[in-house]
Amino acid sequence: MEGKEEDVRLGANKFNERQPIGTAAQSQDKDYKEPPPTPLFEASELSSWSFYRAGIAEFIATFLFLYITVLTVMGVSKSPNKCASVGIQGIAWAFGGMIFALVYCTAGISGGHINPAVTFGLFLARKLTLTRAVFYMVMQCLGAICGAGVVKGFEGKKQYSLQGGGANVVAHGYTKGDGLGAEIIGTFVLVYTVFSATDAKRSARDSHVPILAPLPIGFAVFLVHLATIPITGTGINPARSLGAAIIFNKDHAWHDHWIFWVGPFIGAALAALYHQVVIRAIPFKSK
Repeated sequence: MEGKEEDVRLGANKFNERQPIGTAAQSQDKDYKEPPPTPLFEASELSSWSFYRAGIAEFIATFLFLYITVLTVMGVSKSPNKCASVGIQGIAWAFGGMIFALVYCTAGISGGHINPAVTFGLFLARKLTLTRAVFYMVMQCLGAICGAGVVKGFEGKKQYSLQGGGANVVAHGYTKGDGLGAEIIGTFVLVYTVFSATDAKRSARDSHVPILAPLPIGFAVFLVHLATIPITGTGINPARSLGAAIIFNKDHAWHDHWIFWVGPFIGAALAALYHQVVIRAIPFKSK
């Protein structure tokens, strides 16, 4: 028993932790307190178990995200007709529903980012350190690769290749500019929703309105997928696009791959800028 107490003391509870992004909207404190900007680098993080625990949570969440969503895409792709499968709507629900569930599960551990673009936007808004941001992105990409790899193992190499591997590409009839624009706007919607759902000012002002932060985030992912699956297959998550592309590993999956990094990062940066400059500038009025 003594050993367990020592482990807890030296582990997750040794360092003071900020409230993870993704849970602020559930706060019961009605007084608005502006959280201080996070420093660019915090050396104490590297010796804290909570730092590595959060990275593991991001890895597992992104692994599960890719496993469920790419497997859903595979099921729709190999179906003889759309009526015999869940169709585009089902794919959109798989992505949005998994984000809802996984953000709910991991918000208190890592903040429930599950997306390098979300991590990048929160970093620009000074919500987490550079060290944590890079660590999260690496773990997210590794989780995505493993998740897509498991799907390939289930489907078989031949079947996986025939059905496109769930890789993001710009669809025929659309230009690279169309794809880039769709990814920028789609990611803006997602990251803007993340900021809004986890904003401490909103929590204080609208404390009489209960809100579960993962719900609007998951719903935003669902709606963006409905709109952009016909254009790019919907990336808005560089880790998701990278994992599927690496496991699929065909030339046409790499031709447009830059779009699924540049677009989401631009969209996330614009959402962070909009939130910091416009939304946070609105005077706080408690009801």
